[in-house]
Amino acid sequence: MPTNSPPHVILIITDQQRFDTIAALGFPYMETPNLDRLVNEGVTFTNCHITAPSCAPSRASLFTGYYPHTTGIYKNADSWTRSWVEDLAGAGYYCVNVGKMHTYPYHTPLGFHERYVVENKDRYLEERWYFDEWDKGLRARGLVKQQREFYRKRPDYRESLGAFEWELPEDTHPDFFVGDMAKWWIETKPRGERPLFLQIGFPGPHPPYDPTPRYAERYMDKELPIQPVTADEIHSQPPPFQSMRVHNHEVDHDSVVHLLDPTPEQRHRQRAYYLANVTMIDEKVGEILQALDDKGYLENAVVIFTSDHGDALGDHGHSQKWTMYDIITKMPMIVWSPGRFEGGRRFDELCSLMDIGPAILEMAGVSPAAGMEAESLLPALTGAEWAGRDAVFAEHSRDGILQETDMMTMVRTRTWKLVHFLGEPFGQLFDLVNDPGEIENLWDDPAYAAKKQELFNLILEWRIRSGYQTRGWAKAYR
Repeated sequence: MPTNSPPHVILIITDQQRFDTIAALGFPYMETPNLDRLVNEGVTFTNCHITAPSCAPSRASLFTGYYPHTTGIYKNADSWTRSWVEDLAGAGYYCVNVGKMHTYPYHTPLGFHERYVVENKDRYLEERWYFDEWDKGLRARGLVKQQREFYRKRPDYRESLGAFEWELPEDTHPDFFVGDMAKWWIETKPRGERPLFLQIGFPGPHPPYDPTPRYAERYMDKELPIQPVTADEIHSQPPPFQSMRVHNHEVDHDSVVHLLDPTPEQRHRQRAYYLANVTMIDEKVGEILQALDDKGYLENAVVIFTSDHGDALGDHGHSQKWTMYDIITKMPMIVWSPGRFEGGRRFDELCSLMDIGPAILEMAGVSPAAGMEAESLLPALTGAEWAGRDAVFAEHSRDGILQETDMMTMVRTRTWKLVHFLGEPFGQLFDLVNDPGEIENLWDDPAYAAKKQELFNLILEWRIRSGYQTRGWAKAYR
């Protein structure tokens, strides 16, 4: 049972996990008994959205409480070296990271007392020759990890959509490796007097989509719901998105060669392998929870499960992230602490992924910075009055994949979404009530010109307010 002392906080983050990957959230094709337990016994925010559709800027917002345009971290490999983990450490927490954080440089302390860094499975964009804990573990066993150079030699490489079986020993799979390392730390490190902040970052289900055979087989035999893509939908998309489709077909990012017109069988295999990887992670989450329980941490702990963004998996005709569809922006956000927060509750109000940050600080007895743009979820967790956000925002700059726009910005309300491209006449406008799948782009429909202007005004007001609210950011973090 919880005590009056600050709780241990266990923050589990996967990489690129869609919302529709947890059985208890209404997706019965999934096998996720441990995540189901967290949902059924915890508090779930079912309309939680990221601030950027790629790893580093989304995570930087989560661990600072500020939007990308405030942090200056717009894309992967932008320098990210500071976070509110420093505030937890200053308040007496012992802070440990096991697995992926995607800071840059990868090994920056970020406020942690201990870091056991495991990064992307296939590192080509930044710090290509960085050897993380997983690299070292494989090398110690005389193994060479599966990687892009080897996949490229396969005759089916350009037809596989990044889906390949893990052929090395099962315990060397990166998600099993991270899960086992987290268990090792919990089981072998003596419990100190200080409260623990433990961040566990699983590399999956980010591509390559590489489950071990026994997991892949289970999902290959399932009937999986896959959204069809039409030529009309592709034609209605903004030019940067159409160009990005071609780019992702020509350049193999993360061992994925995107196909412009994949067969149903190819899409099913990719989806099956991706979902199988989620079940592998679920198994390790269960083992981590058991290790925490055995060591006595769960007597006074808060466990949080989320991800940094989703994966298109061919939906809307796209590969991976870098777009603003809900399959990319909407994240699972689960907070589990039986006896502390009433379980079995779900909130459909809008919130941002970074909003869990000030809640963690408040649970630790730390006052969030006055100018922080994140809005605490603690009132919802404790049963106090909480209305959620009127709108959520996300943004991304030009990078090596999204090459044909300087800046892309999204505003999403409960019923509408607008995606704006800086200096361009095109964009996206979706009626989320009548078109929840975000298929019909209403941007050029004169009947919705007033709605388009209304949503653009929300972006304008947000950016002006942000500039004023965060005027102390430079002094505090730079």
